[in-house]
Amino acid sequence: MSGTRNLLVELLVEELPPKALKSLGAAFGQSLRAALRAQGLADEHSALTVFASPRRLGAHLSHVRAFAPDRPVSIKLVPASVGLDAAGAPTPALLKRLAAAGADERALPGLRREGVGKGEMLFLDSVQPGVSLATGLQAALDETIARLPIPKMMSYQLEHGDGADFRPGWTSVQFVRPAHGLVALHGADLVPVGVLGLKAGRSTRGHRFEARVDPVVLLDADHYERQLLDQGAVFASFDARRAEIRRQLDAAAAAQALRPVDDDALLDEVTALVERPNVLVCRFEREFLAVPPECLVLTMKANQKYFPLLDASGALTERFLVVSNISPDDPSAVIQGNERVVRPRLADAKFFFDQDRRRTLAARAPGLAKVVYHQKLGSMGERVDRVRTIARAIGEQLGAGHGGLALADLADEAATLAKADLLTDMVGEFPELQGVMGAYYARHDGLRDAVADAIEDHYKPRFAGDALPRGEVGLVLALADKLETLAGLFGIGQLPSGDKDPFALRRHALGVVRMLVERRLDLSLPQLVATAFAAFPDGHGQAQAEVLLFLHDRLAGWLRDQGWSAQEVDAVLALRPERWAALPERLAAVRAFLALPEAAALAAANKRVGNILRKSDEVPDAAPDAALYAEPAERALAVAMAAAREPADAALARGDLTGSLQALAALKVPVDEFFDRVMVNTDDPALRRNRLALLAALHAAMNRVADLARLAV
Repeated sequence: MSGTRNLLVELLVEELPPKALKSLGAAFGQSLRAALRAQGLADEHSALTVFASPRRLGAHLSHVRAFAPDRPVSIKLVPASVGLDAAGAPTPALLKRLAAAGADERALPGLRREGVGKGEMLFLDSVQPGVSLATGLQAALDETIARLPIPKMMSYQLEHGDGADFRPGWTSVQFVRPAHGLVALHGADLVPVGVLGLKAGRSTRGHRFEARVDPVVLLDADHYERQLLDQGAVFASFDARRAEIRRQLDAAAAAQALRPVDDDALLDEVTALVERPNVLVCRFEREFLAVPPECLVLTMKANQKYFPLLDASGALTERFLVVSNISPDDPSAVIQGNERVVRPRLADAKFFFDQDRRRTLAARAPGLAKVVYHQKLGSMGERVDRVRTIARAIGEQLGAGHGGLALADLADEAATLAKADLLTDMVGEFPELQGVMGAYYARHDGLRDAVADAIEDHYKPRFAGDALPRGEVGLVLALADKLETLAGLFGIGQLPSGDKDPFALRRHALGVVRMLVERRLDLSLPQLVATAFAAFPDGHGQAQAEVLLFLHDRLAGWLRDQGWSAQEVDAVLALRPERWAALPERLAAVRAFLALPEAAALAAANKRVGNILRKSDEVPDAAPDAALYAEPAERALAVAMAAAREPADAALARGDLTGSLQALAALKVPVDEFFDRVMVNTDDPALRRNRLALLAALHAAMNRVADLARLAV
């Protein structure tokens, strides 16, 4: 593209919030590009490169014009009947509208009419001069700064500035962090813009300690990234810095024949903390490995931003990786400093673990009665009692045994102890470990593995895509826990709204959906919900319908996410199936049915039958009377239905839902003949009711697997 050059904009600030840096960088670049494109200074050929480091937000945009081209504009004025009087002279309304558009009576001869008759409108066609880059970039910067997704704004005072209203130390601005520098280069030329009390220049700052040149004076927009790296010792690109950290982590781990823990969120956070990464290998005393690895990994990742190292079997080792922001010739002091810092953290974890094991979970459980769960729902002890009631009921419904013990008894035992680890020192320090530590302490207390696993797993799935509980006891307890949460909070009106879901009720509902469907649990959803509500003293009965609808909505969304079409899901869920274990088979059957050449006609016929039955108040409960068939097409349909019903019933009995639906394909011709030759709403009441009974039987036979009318196009 001729007549364009590349643009660089950089805002130098104090250290940005690490967890927000990636999104801030992306928003900064994308907003600038959108604003410049809207003004005609950039277009679809303008490629964006985003820069985001702990102390800078930047954007490089290719093919940016120095001046935007003039653009034709058409301004809608007023209806012609309003703007012109009977003699064709302009009315005051038209003149006022012209003035608002920056024109006067001289523009009258050039007004354009569009439309017909009374709908005719007057338009003012003109040419809007293109803005200069300085003007357009200033507007784009102002808009971008205002729209940044800043988690928390800071106010600070300016020491330098322009204007009659500026007072050093008194004039304030607001931004995520104090800003200290602005760069705006169009090719090699400086663009005179300003923001946050700063005037654009061509120099920036490199690494606080390792920059070879300070300040870094930029040659042009295209040398920015290379100059910052070579002279300023800074990887300006977030993605490039992240890739460099990943490379160094893998190389350092491989040198130890180990591998680092895989944690994208931690990698992003560390990338936002360093400008020039340097990965170092550290270690701690092996005695700390006696502490559950989850505790050690969590304290190293959450508190110190370290990467623990695992051996080939996935076991935690005493080595870990540190991503330093400095690269001294002798890194021993940095290594020793990090080892010295992590040691007290690990010692605390070991102390908590040793202290917690001095009391059993059973001894801690009564203390839950003193822990407030919710002001309107009582204590955690009361919640445990409700979960026990629900878990026992679900265990009895499933009815399976487990090692000679009833599933209900094991679920009751696990429910009694599932929340006891909330009163331990380890979970008090690391709430993320609730359930995990309960399982360790349960095994230490000599409890069965099934109970210990259930204590850990009853929080699962904790997030989208998380694993489900491993065993039956865990499934029962997880279902009971989530259903109790849904029933309790819906019962007191604490429903999610919009994007607000403080109690993660959508996640709880999705967990119920996944367990019922993926684990093929043969349980009645209405019975489950009723059991959950019955565990509360007043039952909250009026909220049961809301919970059922909420679960059905989550089910529909989840099934679509699994690859089923909205039409397939709608057809299956329209029947409001109470048991969800066979839903995948139902959906597969519907998909196979849709592939049949007869599917479209049968679905349309089914929809027509449904409409007829819905509009009539004469549909009898009895079967049709063969003696009242007056037309050959009636008899043919009845015979075809009987013939198709036998293989359909047999397939349904053996669980072949696809075969059951495919057996209906034989009905296409007789159904078409029936509607072509038979008048359903005949004047003869007996014939009319008999034909409605025949259609009702047809409708029931066709919709046992799904509502085929929902498949009609």
